Amino acid sequence: MAVYNASVVLSPNLETSSSWYHHNPSSSLDLIRIHTLPMNKMTRRGLIQRVRCETSPSSDSSPLDKLKNSPAIDRYTRERSSIVVIGLSFHTSPLEMRERLAIPEAEWPLAITQLCALNHIEEAAVLSTCNRIEIYVSALSRYRGVKEVTEWMSKRSGIPVSDICQHRFLLYNKDATQHLFQVSAGLESLVIGENQIQSQVRKAEQVVKQEGFGRIISTLFEKANKAGKRVRAQTNIASGAVSVSSAAVELALTKLPGSVSSAMMLVIGAGEMGKRIIEHLVAKGCTKMVVMNRSEDKVAAIRKEMQSGVEIIYKPLDEILACAAEAKVIFTSTSSETPLFLKEHVEILPPCPADYARLFVDISVPRNVGSCVAELDSARVYNVDDLKEVVAANKEDRARKSMEALPIIREETIEFEGWRDSLQTFPTIRKLRSKTERIRAECVEKLISKHGNGMDKKTREAVEKQTRIIVNNILDYPMKHLRYDGTGSSKLRETLENMQAVNRIYELDGELLEEKIRAKKDKK
Repeated sequence: MAVYNASVVLSPNLETSSSWYHHNPSSSLDLIRIHTLPMNKMTRRGLIQRVRCETSPSSDSSPLDKLKNSPAIDRYTRERSSIVVIGLSFHTSPLEMRERLAIPEAEWPLAITQLCALNHIEEAAVLSTCNRIEIYVSALSRYRGVKEVTEWMSKRSGIPVSDICQHRFLLYNKDATQHLFQVSAGLESLVIGENQIQSQVRKAEQVVKQEGFGRIISTLFEKANKAGKRVRAQTNIASGAVSVSSAAVELALTKLPGSVSSAMMLVIGAGEMGKRIIEHLVAKGCTKMVVMNRSEDKVAAIRKEMQSGVEIIYKPLDEILACAAEAKVIFTSTSSETPLFLKEHVEILPPCPADYARLFVDISVPRNVGSCVAELDSARVYNVDDLKEVVAANKEDRARKSMEALPIIREETIEFEGWRDSLQTFPTIRKLRSKTERIRAECVEKLISKHGNGMDKKTREAVEKQTRIIVNNILDYPMKHLRYDGTGSSKLRETLENMQAVNRIYELDGELLEEKIRAKKDKK
């Protein structure tokens, strides 16, 4: 009885059951040893008698090399790679966890490189904002891919795998596609329809294309941007004050005693979110504020855009405590990975007039204001998760706007899935041509070696030309039926059935797997 080793979970029950993985998130199964009857034409896929989990013996062979010779070959060639999103958002996880998992934008390229180095990950993208951390991958095996990405997130953040599994969400293929399109359109945002997420998705697309690890995930993000633009152009979802920054200002004003014009405002951070805070403060009647940033250039640019009569005073970050001492409301929106305010900083600040607490509205992730500051009676601290209080006020209106956007999302999802499905035939077409050309060349070589003594150069060239014409004519009809013309789902279904038949008839599965393994090893 032959014994085959594989580096992945090979049991069909394990691979197709999401419940197994969810109940075994930290499983360390590195090898399944399968005992099968010897392979032949009648038992191409093997007669699996039993499955037994064992510890992988030490070997110089890589997991991908073991996979090449394993009975898993059928599954890895018959089934295309899966699009998977592993995410945590304000819907599923606390801020304390999201800020530890957050990946600064400057580190997205490195994160993608590390993710694509994992055994079962072909392509990857990172979307990390104040409300979510989502990893999108194209995975050779969806469950092994999820396990590897989750362990990578755990190692990077220091959060146990079990804790991440408790708060994460997993979506596959069409569901993952639709989710990203809804994210780009602002349907999954804390403030429905907010615009900033669109620019963040666009940035993620740019980073993926720059890293150049494949076309599936980059096209996914490209189409997500298109879907987001269509939703905003064809619905009213973006009408009104729709941003995290506007909600932060609304929250602050509901907690602020007195008028906005009489309160000294301090805005720390002049990036996109800081700029939006300033704009909304001005819209609410604030005519004077202090803005702190690493450099004055951004503040000067914002000042030029403001209407006359609005005084924006720039201060460097090294004067942060002096400025905080004079402010009644402090907004923070910087990319600092360490808190700007801790308890020992705030407790030495002079009390606000009329003996009311100083307001800190922190929309940064990781947080700029330490949670310990909330222990002080002289301070009231609000973060991005507290914005739900403001957002709930127009819940019905937001739900109606979301319904308007869903038909567009569904249409864009169907279009992307059709494009992705059509890609499945390309490797088969390429491998079929390669195999027939190899057979043709071998036959011509045999002919020439046997009768070549009496064959001149012109005759040899004629043989080469005519045999190529014969092969191309034979392949003409199969090739026509392997090309999807985009005419509809029934035609696509027929094309994919033809592809599977060609793979089986011409025994291309092994060659297709070899190509996958070679592409994966070339990236390492």
